[in-house]
Amino acid sequence: MYNVKSAKAEEFISHEEIEASLEFAAENRSNRALIEEILEKAALMKGITHREAAVLLECDLPDLNVRMFTLAKEIKERFYGNRIVMFAPLYLSNYCVNGCVYCPYHQKNTGIRRKKLTQEEIRQETMALQDMGHKRLALELGEDPVNNPLEYVLESINTIYSIKHKNGAIRRVNVNIAATTVEDYKKLHDAGIGTYILFQETYHKENYEKLHPTGPKHNYAWHTEAMDRAMEGGIDDVGIGVLFGLNLYRYDFVGLLMHAEHLEAAKGVGPHTVSVPRIRPADDINPDEFANSISDEIFEKIVALIRISVPYTGMIMSTRESKAVRERVLELGVSQISGGSRTSVGGYVEEEDEENNSAQFDVEDRRTLDQVVNWLLELGFIPSFCTACYREGRTGDRFMALLKSGQIANCCHPNALITLKEYLEDYADEETRSKGEALILKELENIPNPKARETAKRYLYEMGSGKRDFRF
Repeated sequence: MYNVKSAKAEEFISHEEIEASLEFAAENRSNRALIEEILEKAALMKGITHREAAVLLECDLPDLNVRMFTLAKEIKERFYGNRIVMFAPLYLSNYCVNGCVYCPYHQKNTGIRRKKLTQEEIRQETMALQDMGHKRLALELGEDPVNNPLEYVLESINTIYSIKHKNGAIRRVNVNIAATTVEDYKKLHDAGIGTYILFQETYHKENYEKLHPTGPKHNYAWHTEAMDRAMEGGIDDVGIGVLFGLNLYRYDFVGLLMHAEHLEAAKGVGPHTVSVPRIRPADDINPDEFANSISDEIFEKIVALIRISVPYTGMIMSTRESKAVRERVLELGVSQISGGSRTSVGGYVEEEDEENNSAQFDVEDRRTLDQVVNWLLELGFIPSFCTACYREGRTGDRFMALLKSGQIANCCHPNALITLKEYLEDYADEETRSKGEALILKELENIPNPKARETAKRYLYEMGSGKRDFRF
């Protein structure tokens, strides 16, 4: 039985409810009156239900599909403006005891080079990322209680936060590790992590178990209920996502929205971020072997509808996607992207070749961070390296309250400009710096609060004399 507030995975992600929603959507794909009613509700920018979103996903009326995309752009602008937060993944270890059929880290893969970073190697990787200009990392590692115990993760977080190199500092460490206990989540919280991220891959229980035939990740309920335990352990901000291409996209689209609804209903705050990765080639993984891949057009519609359905959430897109795809979806809903990424263990210090590979997946967008920043500036976006909300305690329901009220712009917009200025001063090439300075002058006038605007101008001026780390 479907129960959005239930603590049981099979009740808040009800197979029967998903099937019923998909059937309802198929029956109403051309129901103009219903679709217009849903779009009118969506235009209030307070979200729509998973079943309503399923109808929009199935909609085959061209003019209303255009209206959806226009609305997604308006919602993105309303909540996140033209700011794009920058981050990079940092892979610590690819040792793993699971048997996931879509990931080259699976235990039976003897072809991949297994590697685990020492604390000194983590220092070197962190400094390499700081020299690029990054301030925010997402830690990645396989599940292996012997090689990758929680103590190793906690020690690594402490190492990363301790490094102050030139003008560089990592100010926020997000963590993407396997589902664990409430006690372990409390330890991660106490270590000062930002967002806890965990992808579901698929919400279809039977297919999930087939995709994870061996290892602790085989346990569907333990994995699906992880966010509840993380929030019980004190972690305010959690990030969810599915790996599109493994299962039927309609099913997982509805499941993803049901998970967001569950967190909002049961915990009082929905997901801080939603990620939308698609399966990519890797060491012994061929995406062509998976029959459920989705086209760029469907992918764009999914991004737009997630933005419409969960207007407050941050949306993440990695370098799995090409420059062209990333450009198309930035205005539809994506608010965070990676740049200059390496998906191999130790890949920022020493690049690997095909014969000596520890990467989790192939990177499609191989541009440097500065090239990505330059590109965003050219498109009129503000590349933001801001971590202020986390450091000022504006997390969980406090962050969401500010975001939903629109007041967050008085913090986020000036913070984005200030951290962009830091990047331009310390890391950008001449062309990027010139574009960035011009954008900052223009965007200063878009800070809503006059007092905040004048304070931002003062901070920017003081940064010219070498001062750093201002924040609202």
